[in-house]
Amino acid sequence: MTKFIKSIAIAAIAMAAVPAVAAPEAPAAQPCNNEIILHAWSWSFNTIREHLSEIKDAGYTIVQTSPINECYVGDNGGRQLFGNGKWYYHYQPTDWTIGNYQLGTRDEFKAMCDAARALGLRVIVDVLPNHTVIDRTKINPRLDKAVGGRENLFHANGLWPIKDYSDRYQCTTGEMGTLPDVNTENPDFQHYYMTYVNDVLACGARGFRYDTAKHIGLPDEPRDPKSPQNDFWDVAMGRKAVKGLRLAIPRDSLFIYGEVLQDKNVPEKGYAEYMDLTASNLGWVLREALNKHNAKAGDITSWHHSVDPLHLVTWVESHDTYCNEHASAGMSDELIRLGWVYLTARQFGTPLFYSRPHGSTRQNYWGDNEIGKVGNDEFKHPLVKAINEFRHRVAGQGERVSFSDNGKQIVVERGAKAFVVINLDEQAADVALPVSVQNGKYRDAVTRARYQVKKGELKATLAPMTALVLYK
Repeated sequence: MTKFIKSIAIAAIAMAAVPAVAAPEAPAAQPCNNEIILHAWSWSFNTIREHLSEIKDAGYTIVQTSPINECYVGDNGGRQLFGNGKWYYHYQPTDWTIGNYQLGTRDEFKAMCDAARALGLRVIVDVLPNHTVIDRTKINPRLDKAVGGRENLFHANGLWPIKDYSDRYQCTTGEMGTLPDVNTENPDFQHYYMTYVNDVLACGARGFRYDTAKHIGLPDEPRDPKSPQNDFWDVAMGRKAVKGLRLAIPRDSLFIYGEVLQDKNVPEKGYAEYMDLTASNLGWVLREALNKHNAKAGDITSWHHSVDPLHLVTWVESHDTYCNEHASAGMSDELIRLGWVYLTARQFGTPLFYSRPHGSTRQNYWGDNEIGKVGNDEFKHPLVKAINEFRHRVAGQGERVSFSDNGKQIVVERGAKAFVVINLDEQAADVALPVSVQNGKYRDAVTRARYQVKKGELKATLAPMTALVLYK
C-alpha cells in the first residue's frame, strides 16, 4: 500500500459547540468561485450555438469566444487554423466592429448569445484594444477617421519594438511582436472602442477577456507623449465616461478578466483593482507536475500570485501555451484532464478549459485544421463533466489538499462529504489515504463504483492516470 501524508489543510469547516437540546447549525458557506469557463477557441458563432446544450450539460457556466472584431484577411481568405489561413489573424484587428470572415456575422453572434441566455449560459468575448493588424495598409479607413487620422491611432512609441518587457514604459507603449501599439488613451479611440463594447453587450454578451492587458498602462504608470493621462481602464470598466459615452452595463454585472501574464515588474495588484487576472505561473507549475507525474515537482497548492485567488482565472493550458511554441500541445489529453480535475475541484480560482482542435493528436496538433469547427470531445468527457458537477455541488464548502509521500496521488476534499482522488501514476496503485471526510460509503460519479472510508482512511486500487469523484 502507498503511504500517504497530509501536506496542506486549507479552510477546513468547523462547527461551533451547541447545547445538546439545540439543532446543530449548518456550517456557514465559505467564499469560493463557482463559475466554469469553456474557451470555445476558434469555434464559429453558429458552431457554438449548435453545441450550447452540450456545453450546458457538461457543467460550464460561461462560454468564451475568440475575438469577434473585423480582422485581417490573409492567405486569400483561407480558413485553416494554420497554413492557408491562421488562427491568429482574428487577433489582428482592422476595425472594432462585430463580425469577421472566420467566426461569423453580427446577426449570427447575436443569435448565439440569445440561445446561450435562454439556457442560462453567459457569453464572454475576447477583446484586444491594445494593437491593430501588422499590415497597417489593411486598417479600415473608418477607424482612421474615427480617431482623427492615422497619426492619432498609435502611441508615439507605438511602432518601436519592445526590447525590455520589464520596462513598463516600453511594455505599455511599444510595438509587441510586430503588432503596432494603439494609443488607448486617445479619447476619440476610447469612444470608438466603447461603442464597439456596448454593441457587443447589446447583442447579449456579459463579459470580456482582455487580451495583452498588461500592455495597457495603469493610471500611475509612465505616459506616452500622446497620452495626457492613463485612463483607459477607468473608461473600459465604466468608472468614467468618454465624450458622454459610458459602459452600458454596470461593471459588477459582467465577468471580466485580463491576460496579465506574470513576469517581473508587472503591477498585478494594480490591474486587479479593475478585473480578475490570469494565474499563468500556476499553469506552468501544474504542467511541470503533470509531466513528471509527481504532484510534488512544484508547489501546486500555492496560487503563485500576489492577488486573492477569488480573483484569478486558472487553466492547465491556454490557447497560447498550446499554439505558441506548442508549450503544452505535447501533453496527452489524459494529463490535461487530470490537471483539470485538480483545478476544478479546488475552492478558489475560476477554471478555464481550453478546447483543443477537433481531430488533434500529439503528432498532429492542428487536427482537422479548420477554423470555425467544434473542438475535440474532451470538453464533454465523462470525467470532465463529473468534476464540473462536483464544483457546483460543493459550492461554499472549504477545501483540504493533500499528496502521497511519492507525489503520485492527490486528494482534494471539499467539506465533510465529498472528495476527489487523482492518480498521476502510470501504473495501477494500491493506496491507503488518510482523509478528513466523514466515515461511510462513497460512490464514484463516473464509474458508480462504491468505496468506503473507515477510521479516517480510504483504501482502494486506483487505475492508472485517472481520478475518482466521490460523494457520501
